[in-house]
Parts: sequence; structure tokens; C-alpha cells
Amino acid sequence: MSEAVAEAEPEVKDDLAEARNQYLTFMLADEEYGVDILRVQEIKCWEEVTDIPNTPDFIKGVMNLRGAIVPIIDLRLRFSMESVEYDTQKTVVIVLKVLSEKGERTIGVVADAVSDVCNVSPEELRVAPDFGGAINIEFIRGLASVNDKMVILLNIDHLINQGVLQHVQAEATV
Repeated sequence: MSEAVAEAEPEVKDDLAEARNQYLTFMLADEEYGVDILRVQEIKCWEEVTDIPNTPDFIKGVMNLRGAIVPIIDLRLRFSMESVEYDTQKTVVIVLKVLSEKGERTIGVVADAVSDVCNVSPEELRVAPDFGGAINIEFIRGLASVNDKMVILLNIDHLINQGVLQHVQAEATV
């Protein structure tokens, strides 16, 4: 029995290594974005959320996900893109596990549609271009060419923990 476990161990390690290089890709406007597949908890069709007063426009509200209250962030609005009407057939909420100093929490992000799961090896990952400080790119993990399309891979922890919190704090001081 222990021989079978010892033989399977390299396969398990290979599967874990491959999963760490997999990204769920999704669409916002005409651009494709990706998040680490290991952070995706589930994908849900759009449904109405409960609005929370005095929050930035990109925070759409909260939803009850099997007893857990999950904040929902519209990435189009967070990235200063044009707002669109949600379509219950195409618009999705990607429920993600986000790590912070306080531990793990669950956040939902609204996307136009889910595209695919793609593999991106560390060698294929390119650093985001430097825009000279005029544009904050700290939440971009990197860029990758997948099937002749450029995919923007997000650092979801930084986007949620730094970007969203800083934006909320800045609006609170205005």
C-alpha cells in the first residue's frame, strides 16, 4: 500500500504545480483578464444583490452565499470602464478567496463573461509595462499571450486589499 502512495506522489506534485499555473480567464469589455484558478471558489450567474449605502460605485453590494455575506465588486467600474446593464444569461459573479493580513475572506467580482481556463508557465508570464507612475499597475501579476490574445493576469489579493481599501479610504476623507 505504501508503495502505491510513494508512486502516486510525483503525480500529485505535478498536478499541484500545473494548477498553480492555471488561470480562469474572463471578459471585461473587449479585454481578457485572468485570476489564479486556485482562488476561484465558484462562478455564479448574476443575481440582484443587497445595496450597501455610502459605498463607492464599484461596490455593488452584498449577496448571501449559503449563509456567508459576500461583498460584490464590479471590475468594470473598478477599472474605470463604461458601465453596462447586467445580463442574467451572460454576466457572472466569480467568487474568489482573497488573502489579507487578517486571513482569508470571500469576495465576488462581476465580469461580462467567463472565457476559459488556461495554462501559463512562469516563463510565459511577462511583466506589465511601466507607465512611469501615471497608472497604478501594482494589481497586475503579469501579461501572457494565450491563443494569440493578450491576457492580463490579476493579483487579486493586491487589487482587493490595497486598491479597493485605498479607494474607499480616499472617498471617506472627501
